[in-house]
Amino acid sequence: MTFTQWRDRFHGWRGHRPFAGGVLLVLGGAEILVTMKAPLPVILHVGMQGLAGYLLPTLMVLCGLLILFNPTQRLFYSIIAIMLSLGTWLTSNIGGFVIGLLMGAVGSCLAFGWVPDQEPRQSRRRQREQKQTERTERTERTVQTVHKGGHLPETGRPA
Repeated sequence: MTFTQWRDRFHGWRGHRPFAGGVLLVLGGAEILVTMKAPLPVILHVGMQGLAGYLLPTLMVLCGLLILFNPTQRLFYSIIAIMLSLGTWLTSNIGGFVIGLLMGAVGSCLAFGWVPDQEPRQSRRRQREQKQTERTERTERTVQTVHKGGHLPETGRPA
């Protein structure tokens, strides 16, 4: 498989799931886990350094991966993930020095708000080109109708 084929397949796969939300959630959980290993003078808030300090960010990473690989259940995973992200404020260095907490919260909100059956967005240039071709086709049909001796399609309609 060439790089171009792989890239096209990846773009297709990425387009059918809340990719940005899942990645932000995974990165937020990973950042919190990394700050848990910070040296003691750097740690601002020790919190419950037991199981909860490592469990919540690990579950955040797990929810992010589940959002990426099972997007049909994204609503449930994103609700759990926002609660886990907010819980890290108490258990893990003020939510990974607030950076991991914010990344997790934004990621779970993006995953929650993702709509799977939405039409892909078109660039403004493509929209202009499409409107221009529609106008051109409409003008050509009108000209052909007038040349045939028919009535204009817009006649008789109020402006």
